[in-house]
Amino acid sequence: MVRRLLCGFAALLKICGGQTGSGGEDSTEDSGDSRDRGIFFDLQELEIATDFFSEKNRLGTGGFGPVYKGSVLSGEEIAVKKLSADSRQGSREFANEVKLLLRIQHKNLVSLLGCCFHGPEKMLVYEYLPNRSLDYFLFDKIKPGSLDWSHRWQIIIGVARGLLYLHEEAPIRIIHRDIKASNILLDNDLNPKISDFGLARLFLGDGTHTNTFKISGTYGYMAPEYALHGLLSVKSDVFSYGVLVLEIVSGRKNHNPCLGSEMADLLSYAWKMYQEGKIMELVDPSLAGVYNRDEAATCFIIGLLCCQQITSNRPDMNMVHQMLSSDSFDLPKPGRPGLQGRRGGSYTGKSTGTGKGTGSKSFGLTGSEPNSFKSRRSNGGASGPNSLVEEYSRTSISMSSFAEGR
Repeated sequence: MVRRLLCGFAALLKICGGQTGSGGEDSTEDSGDSRDRGIFFDLQELEIATDFFSEKNRLGTGGFGPVYKGSVLSGEEIAVKKLSADSRQGSREFANEVKLLLRIQHKNLVSLLGCCFHGPEKMLVYEYLPNRSLDYFLFDKIKPGSLDWSHRWQIIIGVARGLLYLHEEAPIRIIHRDIKASNILLDNDLNPKISDFGLARLFLGDGTHTNTFKISGTYGYMAPEYALHGLLSVKSDVFSYGVLVLEIVSGRKNHNPCLGSEMADLLSYAWKMYQEGKIMELVDPSLAGVYNRDEAATCFIIGLLCCQQITSNRPDMNMVHQMLSSDSFDLPKPGRPGLQGRRGGSYTGKSTGTGKGTGSKSFGLTGSEPNSFKSRRSNGGASGPNSLVEEYSRTSISMSSFAEGR
């Protein structure tokens, strides 16, 4: 499959590079007949698969355009993302997403099956994931409590693994730039897959950070140094991941004006509650108290660590993954979060402080003095509100070695 994808890549670049009315003909000519189409689907095939893109098969709409469920003749279910005429994204983002997904494969990244060009029509074809996106489970109050704690923990770890692959393990370093709940798709077993790579950026060689005049992403999830000054690094994704983790544990959106001025911004409110020793009050009430309290506490601290204002103090995804997967680990005390430049909705437009990492410290829910906890795995699952215990041993791993942009 990978070899066929790579064989079609030259044809893809030719089509995305400016072909218009003859785009469909070029794709057919370069990819051969339908029995060996490579990455290219015929428009007619996708029309039949989606019942001519009927509303009943529409899964949702994003910045790129509408997404439809379909079923090809082989019986395989697919998701077709169609570029709309008034899309905020265009051919460049379309080609970018295909180019990236041809080069990367990971169980926590959505799989690209192919694409379609026919005149002005441009479409991407993905594996179909029946459970839609994470935001549907977190924020759709029609189904409260449908995402239990074990699945939330599984999703938090899975997204961390996907980002670790993009930042450090893929053939080329990739910054996603739009990590958010609606871009995390869930498979049959509620395993997460990162999707929507239209805004992603590649870093050649050993590049770890850059300046950009075009700011693209979603306010609320965007790191302040990027939203305000165009300073882009892997730590930008780390910040977005931190906001996402806070959303998953609390079950609320990062910004909800209906909650009043004090509680509207999740990050600033979580920081306030942490300083007051009340952070656990933010756990999603729909869990009805059935959750692992020590895992939840760990997630809150990791979320705040990832959202620190000082970019170099944020952990990289390798460190985040170690925090989540290690039985014994000293979590540092989070510093003040970056709150500026995070208002608004999806945004594409034009347009920091850094410092040394903190030393290794135990963390406490008061935000001032370290409290101790038994290892989060020791109680093996759900715990009540009084499960805090006096001993919590973690192997000390220094946070002062964080490299800027790593």
